[in-house]
Amino acid sequence: MRSFSELDVYLFKQGRHTRLYEFLGGHLAEGGSGAHFAVWAPNATAVFVVGDFNHWHGEANPLSLRPDGTGIWEGWVPKARQGHRYKYRICWPGGEGLRADPFAVHAETPPATASILWPLAGHFWEDGQWMESRRYANALDAPMAIYEVHLGSWRRGPGGRWLSYREMAHELADYVASMGFTHVELLPVAEHPFYGSWGYQATGYFAPTSRYGTPQDFMYLVDYLHRRGIGVILDWVPGHFPTDAHGLAWFDGTALYEHADPRQGFHPDWKSAIFNYGRYEVAGFLLSNALYWLREYHIDGLRVDGVASMLYLDYSRKPGEWVPNRYGGRENLEAIQLLRTLNTLVYGEFPDVQTIAEESTAWPMVSRPVYLGGLGFGLKWNMGWMHDTLRYMSLDPIFRKYHHNQLTFAIWYAFTENFVLPLSHDEVVHGKGSLLGKLPGDIWQKMAGLRLLLAYMYTLPGKKLLFMGAEIAQWQEWNHDEQLDWVLLEFPFHSGVQRFVRHLNRLYRALPALHQVDFDPAGFQWENCFDSEQSVVSFFRRDKEGREVLVVLNATPVPRHEYIVGVPRPGVWRELLNSDAAWYGGSNLGNAGAVTAWEGPVREFPYGVHLTLPPLAAVVLCHEGCCPPDWGAM
Repeated sequence: MRSFSELDVYLFKQGRHTRLYEFLGGHLAEGGSGAHFAVWAPNATAVFVVGDFNHWHGEANPLSLRPDGTGIWEGWVPKARQGHRYKYRICWPGGEGLRADPFAVHAETPPATASILWPLAGHFWEDGQWMESRRYANALDAPMAIYEVHLGSWRRGPGGRWLSYREMAHELADYVASMGFTHVELLPVAEHPFYGSWGYQATGYFAPTSRYGTPQDFMYLVDYLHRRGIGVILDWVPGHFPTDAHGLAWFDGTALYEHADPRQGFHPDWKSAIFNYGRYEVAGFLLSNALYWLREYHIDGLRVDGVASMLYLDYSRKPGEWVPNRYGGRENLEAIQLLRTLNTLVYGEFPDVQTIAEESTAWPMVSRPVYLGGLGFGLKWNMGWMHDTLRYMSLDPIFRKYHHNQLTFAIWYAFTENFVLPLSHDEVVHGKGSLLGKLPGDIWQKMAGLRLLLAYMYTLPGKKLLFMGAEIAQWQEWNHDEQLDWVLLEFPFHSGVQRFVRHLNRLYRALPALHQVDFDPAGFQWENCFDSEQSVVSFFRRDKEGREVLVVLNATPVPRHEYIVGVPRPGVWRELLNSDAAWYGGSNLGNAGAVTAWEGPVREFPYGVHLTLPPLAAVVLCHEGCCPPDWGAM
């Protein structure tokens, strides 16, 4: 490691240092003989590093306080070696505590809590081709079909054991590639003491959880996915952290990383601490951490968790339970500045990645550039679309005509942000049931409804995200203690849904009209959004060349024969996808592969077609002059 220079000290104090992990933490000397330790603890009266190298003797290896006012304690331990466990014994007026290293890159497997001395070097990256070209895969006009994964419960080994990162690399890459997804999004991998938090309560922000292996093993997972042409997005949690005794809370006897006032520093929903974003050293910690994953692990995007909880000082709080900002408002000015700085730095250094906000309110310009007054994210989850659509789809079809606007409303704001349409893990936990379980009717209707829901998501403007298990029509809500119910694929209905998702991904990627113009009204046009009586909607998607795809959805179990739809071109319109096809588990009602347009007009279109709309189904058609060459294979 290089020495902490005057410039580093200046940047640290200003909250502008983005490589703090290169100085703070435990760093092995070249050759592995000894290690340098450094920890920020400005309130401490003494700091010792204890571990396997000194038999956990409390005073054997004291650290010295730097004289530059940084509050950093540092020192050299000649007997420290790779793999040694360690903690900091921090003493303060009136007390002391043992703390894990906030900058450790490796940690003991929970429930053990010590940090582990470990190098970041050692993995030979072979993803050069992906890194050189990923700007195309991550571009706003590219297809982005994201498979959201919790590593501990996607698939397990014999006896229910966790798969290692290296085992997961091959199995996950094979599956994702065969299904046609473009990216995986991993629920947080930073070390977390409570497995049931799914990673959202992290104590080791710089350490991939050791439940599945070493840092180099996690690098292998990312590297192998890249080599298979699959992007990797990481869930990142800057909104809160747990109060476990070995973690960041009251780190040096004071509220160092968090606010001291519980009205600012304690999250009522998650019973966890909230970072003090206005403290420069804390801002540097978070900025360094975000960039660390992009630099050291070649991550292609960060999905930032809980942005709404960061933006509002009164989030989930009653009057009197929060502190207004200096202007008397409820906006968290320091968090806003942190997010803008984060996105400016990320896109400045990595213009070929994406940052994605989980933001559930109407905060304006989340995915607009900082120089225009936005927060600077590349993409934002469309939570409104998700809630409206799931409410609509959960209704008995006989009542859907009275709630037609829940199916159509999202389009009226669809182009105010760069949206991702998420059907995420949050919708299949805490008693909400699986996606399949939300849908009404008998098993046939539920399966048809699930295929309809997925077709609707894939054909609307916006990038796509699907949580693992939905693609096999999982009956049970997600359980992090068990793998997915892969045995379901032995049954035709479930294998049919999986086959449908695979074909959806292929069609989505093959047709530029379905992904190229997601964030501009030019990419979408209603054909008819007013047929509430029959619960049918029809619309066109268009690519940059003006080539269109026609999508028609029938949200009732009643087939519609001779249904008239206006089209802009004469000639043959090919049926590229029909969610009611027999090989997906449907009734095989459709349009025999194609229909021929006749001269209209129909509404504002010069031509029309007569369609057969299958029950609870979607059909996707394309003019024969605009179809992909291998459309018949879809």
